[in-house]
Amino acid sequence: MTASLAEQVAWTCRMLALGGQGDFTLGHASARRPDGSVLMKPNRLGLEEVTPGDVLTLDRDGAKLAGDGPVHLEAVLHTAVYRARPDVGAVIHTHPPYATAFGATDARLEFINHDAVLFLDGLAYFDQTAELIMRPDQGETVATALGERNVLIMRGHGVLVVGKTLPWAVYTALTLERVLRIQSIAQSLGSLQPMSPEMARRVYPDKYRDEFLDGYWRYLVRQVRRAGLDAGMPEDAEPGEESRRARSV
Repeated sequence: MTASLAEQVAWTCRMLALGGQGDFTLGHASARRPDGSVLMKPNRLGLEEVTPGDVLTLDRDGAKLAGDGPVHLEAVLHTAVYRARPDVGAVIHTHPPYATAFGATDARLEFINHDAVLFLDGLAYFDQTAELIMRPDQGETVATALGERNVLIMRGHGVLVVGKTLPWAVYTALTLERVLRIQSIAQSLGSLQPMSPEMARRVYPDKYRDEFLDGYWRYLVRQVRRAGLDAGMPEDAEPGEESRRARSV
């Protein structure tokens, strides 16, 4: 058996929690289904607490179709991105320490190591407000700021990360935090000596491939289990057929 998309949402939340991106009950992840509906983490649960049975089904506008928990106030962040980006199958919004701190500076992400070349096309920035994004018009403004990139730094508010699948989105979110942590360490040791954009473009094709994601996903599941954060999760956790179909939505 392979994991359902609801199971993948729950695993994604556990992976984000393991990566230090939890913030009480804040932060959320979602995936778009082939019919356009959205599966999303509910409010009032921490990332490490979400089970497949907790995952909500929302319509294209964020109204709840199924599930018992409350909808996050910022569901419009997800639905606005899905409307604007047909290529996106998953959305994550969290408040990770290094990325949030980075957003409060004038620093830029540098190509310090291989991980950083995932962001070869740069990061997008949103600084119009640090408020919660609760209105549809606000969601549309955020989606516009994201543009065609996969990461939006929301100054004073955290990050918005998207991917064609949940495995890609969670890998991107975790890699961003790792890259910024390494950059912070490097800056404390001396002047940065990043690789050139030309070198980054040469590294990218060998570093980031679709065929690597299944192995990374399985590894992250094993990490979650070893950390004891898998209570309530099913045994099978492979990226499923529903997720593969969702890539084309």
